[in-house]
Amino acid sequence: MNKKKTLYFGAGWFNEKQNKAYKEAMAALKENPTVDLENSYVPLENQYKGIRIDEHPQYLHNIEWASATYHNDLVGIKTSDVLLGVYLPQEEHVGLGMELGYPLSQGKLFFWFSHMKDYGKPIILMSWGVCDNASQISELKDFDFNKPRYNFYDGAVY
Repeated sequence: MNKKKTLYFGAGWFNEKQNKAYKEAMAALKENPTVDLENSYVPLENQYKGIRIDEHPQYLHNIEWASATYHNDLVGIKTSDVLLGVYLPQEEHVGLGMELGYPLSQGKLFFWFSHMKDYGKPIILMSWGVCDNASQISELKDFDFNKPRYNFYDGAVY
C-alpha cells in the first residue's frame, strides 16, 4: 500500500488570482495518490467555529476568533507531515510568511507551487530561503510527496 502524506495547505483566498490558484492546487491534490487530503489541514476549512472572515468581516476585531484560528493553524502545521504553499510572487499573502517560517522551526519540509506564468518571477529572499522544493502547480498532481527532493527556485531573489 502506498503511504500518503498529510499536508498543511497554505494558500491565500483574498483576491481573484489567489482564489484561482487555490482552486487549481486543491483540484490537483485531490488527484495526487501520495496525499491524504482527508486528514490534511486546510486553514480555510478550519476557521474557528466555521466563521470565515471574508464572509463575516465583523469578526475582524474579535480576539477569541483571531486567537483560536491562529492556534488551530499552528496545530495544523505541527501535526502535518509536510507543508505546501501556493505561492504567487506578485500576490504574496503576508500570512503565508508565517506559514513559511514556522514549519522550518519545526523541522518540517516545505514545498511551494506557483503558476507557470508566475514561476521564475522575482521573490523575496526569506520566502526563497525556507523552501525545500519550488515547482509549478501543473506538476502538483504527479508530485511524489513520499520521495521529496530539494529543488531550487529558478528565478530572481531580492
